[in-house]
Amino acid sequence: MRAGRVGKFAAVRDEAQPEEPDTPVTTNIEALGTPDPASAPDSPIFCLSIIGQVEGHMVLPPQNKTTKYEHIIPQLVAVEESEKIRGLLLILNTVGGDVEAGLAIAELVASLSKPSVSIVLGGGHSIGVPIAVSSDYTFIAESASMTIHPVRLNGLVIGVQQSFEYLEKMQERVTRFVVEHSSITEEKFRSLMLNTGELARDIGTTVIGRDAVKYGLCDEVGGLGQAMQKLRELIRLRDESTAKASVVQ
Repeated sequence: MRAGRVGKFAAVRDEAQPEEPDTPVTTNIEALGTPDPASAPDSPIFCLSIIGQVEGHMVLPPQNKTTKYEHIIPQLVAVEESEKIRGLLLILNTVGGDVEAGLAIAELVASLSKPSVSIVLGGGHSIGVPIAVSSDYTFIAESASMTIHPVRLNGLVIGVQQSFEYLEKMQERVTRFVVEHSSITEEKFRSLMLNTGELARDIGTTVIGRDAVKYGLCDEVGGLGQAMQKLRELIRLRDESTAKASVVQ
C-alpha cells in the first residue's frame, strides 16, 4: 500500500507540464528588449524609433542601449509594402554608431515612396545626423542637439596611405548625403565638422535646437504635435497629387 502511494506521487511529479506557447509580446521582448509599442488603432502612420547606439556588423556589449539595423531594415521594407501605412514618423535619440549601418538606414528612409517626418529628441549625434535629414521634413526639439564630427575608425588601423584614403571616402559619403538631403551647404558642414575650438577631446561642433535650423540641418523647431500635423499634411498632398495624376491619365 505504501509502495503504491509512493508510485502514485512519483507519477504525478513526473507528469510533463505543457509548455506555454510564446506570445508575440514575449517574442518581441526576447528579440528587441521591449514589448510591442503602443499604437493607435487603424492609424495610417508608422512610428519608428532610433534609440541609443546604432549597432552594425559588430555586436555591442549588453549594457549598451542599441538599435540594431537588421531590425530596422525589415520594418522599413514593411512600411513601403503595406497598403495600410501611408506615412512614417521617425523619432531619434541616438549617440551615433556604425557608419555603414546608419547610412543604410538613412538611404532606405530617403528612398521611401511614402511621406516621412523625423524628430530629433535629446540628441541626433554623429551618424544620427544623416538619418535625421533623410526624411522629407525634419523637426528638432528646442533642447535637442546634434554633434557633427569626422568619421572615426575603431580597432586595429594600419597606418598607411590606403587607410587614410578609405577614411576620406567614407567621410565624403556622409557629407554628400547630408548636403543632398538638407539645406546646409557643403562648406558650412565641413567647417562645423572640422572645428577645433569647441569639443575638448575631439574636433567638431555641437549644434542645439534653433542653431540646427539656422544652419539648414533641420527644417523646424518642434515636437510630436507639429511633426504629426506636418506628416498628415504631406500625406494629404501626396493623395491629392496621386488623384490628379489618375484624372490626367
